[in-house]
Parts: sequence; structure tokens; C-alpha cells
Amino acid sequence: MDIIPLIDRLGEGPTAALFGLLTGAVFGIAAQRSSFCLRAAAVEFARGSLGPKVTVWFLTFATAMAWVQGAQLAGLFRAEDARMMAVAGSWSGAAIGGLMFGAGMVMSRGCSGRLLVLAATGNLRSVVSGLIFAVAAQMSLHGWLSPVREYLAGLAVTPGGRNVDLLALLGLPGGAGFALGLILSAFALALSWRNKVGVRQMFFASGVGFSVALGWVLTWTLAQSSFEPMAVTSATFTGPSANTLMFFLMPAPVLEFDVGLVPGVFLGAFLSAALKGELRLQGFDGAGTMRRSMAGAVLMGFGGMLAGGCTIGAGVTGGSIFVATAWLALLCMWIGGMATDRLLEPRGAAAPA
Repeated sequence: MDIIPLIDRLGEGPTAALFGLLTGAVFGIAAQRSSFCLRAAAVEFARGSLGPKVTVWFLTFATAMAWVQGAQLAGLFRAEDARMMAVAGSWSGAAIGGLMFGAGMVMSRGCSGRLLVLAATGNLRSVVSGLIFAVAAQMSLHGWLSPVREYLAGLAVTPGGRNVDLLALLGLPGGAGFALGLILSAFALALSWRNKVGVRQMFFASGVGFSVALGWVLTWTLAQSSFEPMAVTSATFTGPSANTLMFFLMPAPVLEFDVGLVPGVFLGAFLSAALKGELRLQGFDGAGTMRRSMAGAVLMGFGGMLAGGCTIGAGVTGGSIFVATAWLALLCMWIGGMATDRLLEPRGAAAPA
């Protein structure tokens, strides 16, 4: 794919932002239509059900793996060039941050990506929680909380200055990731059939996975064609939320993929909800819910930055290229979410609608 004419016309930064906008729009539309949400899946599973919420999440995860690994086999992307693979990972950060993020997403009734999608439909609770999440993430990256994050992340790190590729660690051939993605996708389709998940919802759930592959391919292609070093990344919302917040607060801001991603998700989800007639203002149910949501947003902001990503960034985007610390973070997010739901909700509570 020759994007040099586009770079010559727009510049490298605006092109990266445009690619982020495109990736985010695809994600926003697909996530809004499929009701993709790890929080809902974790709560459903914690309450003893392998139902439609788990199905949608698992279908997204499996198809993202298949799309991304397929793109790599086709020569459209190289996982070893990805930013999260090319730098040292933190085992301690993945475990502690993952648990914190999992607890926070249950308290806030949505992970960072889901809050952004809901905010686009008029959910004011998600707007407030999302802003607090972005501020907490920025404080954890460069602000008052950064020393704590750096200390916890430094307790146990991957050797050699790079993250660990699980496929290479296990000595598996190059096509093993694609084969596993296809196997998991087949299982997800069977689970969808059992839970009577509609074809349209299945299509958009796989569309969330496709947006992850789209981001990887676009940023990798840009990195191969640009003069300046460009990060190879994809859909994630902890760092981009903080960067987007600062883009609107700092003088002479720099356009990049992250800055286009967040507005793209908002725009895609807004247009999707508008076409379906699902735009409506919603607020907090009460003071207690507001306090819980705000505290959960802080936990997600710090936990996501410590873990190296959110449920999308670490869980799906990092998982799709078999980053070891991303898989650990995802596991801990599930554990943190399920444990928090068991603590906060009465026994026998119904699975989320």
C-alpha cells in the first residue's frame, strides 16, 4: 500500500491522526452496535453464566487474533515492530494494574473504551467518569502519581529490554497464531449459536476485532514510509485518552495516531447511535453510584497506565500479537472485575442485561 502521496500532501503527523480517526470510527461503530464490553462479560461470568456478553467479548478477542495474525502472514504487519513488543514489559505492573483496572471497570460500570462509546450516546455518567479516567491516566504518566507507577512497574520486568513473545517463547511456528485465532473464532461462533446471538451482532463484534488489525496495519505501513520514527500501535485508550486531553490543553499540540483515535471512536459511536435512534441523555442513579463511578475511574486510569493498557489495549490489541504481559494483564482484569462484582453485589444477583 503506497501512502507516500498522502504523506506528501498532509504530512506525517496529520496522516497518523487520520489513520487514528479511521481506526477509531470503525471501532466506535462496531462496539456500539455489538455492545462489546469486558465489564459486562466479567460480571456475567462471575454470576455463573456463559451467556451473550461473554460470547460477544470472546468473539471479538478471537477474531482480532485471526485478523491480526492473518495480516502478519500476508506481510501487512510485523508484530516485532509493535511499540508494546519492542520495549520492556512489567510483570508486576501487569498484575497489579490489571487487578486495579478490573475493579475500577466494575465500579464505573464500563471499561475506558465502553465509557467512551456510551458517552457518545449521551450517557453523562460516562462523560464524567471518562474525564476523570483521562486525568488519572495523565497524572500516572507524567504527574504526581508517576513515581508510584514507576516503582510498582519496576518490581519485576521482562529481560533484555523487550517484552516476551509468547509464540516465540513456546517455540511455535509463524502460522500458529493465525491457526489459534481460527480455532478460537470457530468456538466463539459455536458459543454464539448456543446463546442465540444474532448474525448482525456477531458481525459487529468481529468488526471490533477488525479495527484492532486495521490500526496495526495502518501504523506499521506509516512507520515504513515516514522519515521520522513512528510508533506502531493500534486501539487502546489509556495513553490515548491522556494524550487527547493534553492535546486540547497544551499550546502547539502535536497530531498523532492517539489524538485521532479517541475522537474517531466518539464520532463512530455517535453516528451509529443516531442512526439507530439510541441517543438519549442519562445521568447518575444517585450519589452513591456517582462516588463509586468516580473512584472506579481513578482506579482504571492508574491501573491501565501501570498495566500497559486497558481491556482493549492490553486485552485485545496486545493479546492479538501475543505480548506476554498483555495476557497477564488481561487475566488480572478478569479476576479483578469478577472479585469486585462478588464483593459489591448481593449473592444471586442476575447477570447484566
